[in-house]
Amino acid sequence: MTLRNFIRNKWVKFAFWGILYCLWVIWLHSFWWLLGLIVVFDMCVTKKVNWTFWKPRYKEGQKPNLLLDWLDAIIFAVIVVTFINIFFFQSFKIPSSSMENTLMTGDYLFVDKMRYGPRIPETPLTIPFTHNTWLDGKKSYSEAVKWPYRRLKPLGRGIRRGDCVVFNFPHGDTILARVPAEDYYAHVRINGREYTQQVFGPVITRPADKTDHYVKRLVGMPGDTLTIEGGLVYIDGEQQKVYDGIQLTYKVITNGTPISRVALEKLGVDRNQIHYDPQLPGYHNLTLTASAYKVVAKMSNVIGATVNLENYPGDYLDSYKMIFPYDDRGFTRDNYGPIWIPAKGATVTLTKDNIAFYRRIIEVYEHNNFEEKGGKFYIDGEEITEYTFKQDYFFMMGDNRHNSLDSRYWGFVPEDHIVGTPAIIWLSKEPGGKVRWRRIGKFVLNS
Repeated sequence: MTLRNFIRNKWVKFAFWGILYCLWVIWLHSFWWLLGLIVVFDMCVTKKVNWTFWKPRYKEGQKPNLLLDWLDAIIFAVIVVTFINIFFFQSFKIPSSSMENTLMTGDYLFVDKMRYGPRIPETPLTIPFTHNTWLDGKKSYSEAVKWPYRRLKPLGRGIRRGDCVVFNFPHGDTILARVPAEDYYAHVRINGREYTQQVFGPVITRPADKTDHYVKRLVGMPGDTLTIEGGLVYIDGEQQKVYDGIQLTYKVITNGTPISRVALEKLGVDRNQIHYDPQLPGYHNLTLTASAYKVVAKMSNVIGATVNLENYPGDYLDSYKMIFPYDDRGFTRDNYGPIWIPAKGATVTLTKDNIAFYRRIIEVYEHNNFEEKGGKFYIDGEEITEYTFKQDYFFMMGDNRHNSLDSRYWGFVPEDHIVGTPAIIWLSKEPGGKVRWRRIGKFVLNS
């Protein structure tokens, strides 16, 4: 038997595809799917059923139907791409500057779902190739079928501190129709619920897996105690690595002449963020990485460069109603914490002082009927004094530390919101549409 005949042998085909299918079922950990081996056997061996029922089996001399052939190709493509998107890779676009200079606005990424384990869709009835909207913002999914959260075992090393992570926006379960990209809960805290809904409404709700996708750097793992001091992150008292792309804003004073725009752009400074003030003279908010700051500070026309740190209460730029957990603890974006990050199975004693950190977890992310009355706490009407967490939580921050709405502003990211990690940039465009050719094909390196 020749190699060609061996490969085409129906039993060889069945053995090959059957083994692959069984490995997929083991990974899926839902052994009812083993019944699908009957389909694999028929497709490879018996061929009693026309599984491509939309495509006729042409008899000899019969003229092909071009329309059905195209339909066959489209259905096949939808099935294959959807399968790949759910279990392996999915394409995302970076919409904002919160991760610059690690990920740029206009980067198109393939996100690896295998490294952390892909989620089984919780809201499976969705128009192919859409996430939550289509046709001018119309809802692209149905909640008629809801599956419980389940994640397959990771094929990689799992999630680690320092990773760039794509996740569903935790506050995205409620949005405002007129400003869908803005945080509904922040509007309510600042403006009140009635005013917010009247001016920016109506209100739209979404299931957790259909909230918008965000990408940030994971800086705090479950069980960590996180503190930010002078813009630097500390975990359990130990300073964390400052990654190359992390940047802060600096006040740069010159001798009266501006710094060359070309020189600043070569250092990675966004041309749209370069604003020279001759009255200073210099730049009030020049966004620089640590390495770029060292270069700028040594320039001949630079007199001084100091980082813009927000301290409490002297230059308290953000209202405490914006900084999680939204009470006046003296937290700022640059001096924050300490804050303990909940871990699955860990139990905390609930107090008046710490309930602000955990109320949303108990009520929303872990689906309890929670009440606080007279300084006491109740779930389903029964008084509780402590709570055991049902899943892990994470603390995320953007690398563009002074231009990122992240966990400092909206709190913890639940484990069931984690989507995957960026793997490679397959296209990158500047806001004006110009292609960044040097970024295409660039791998996104994690910790």
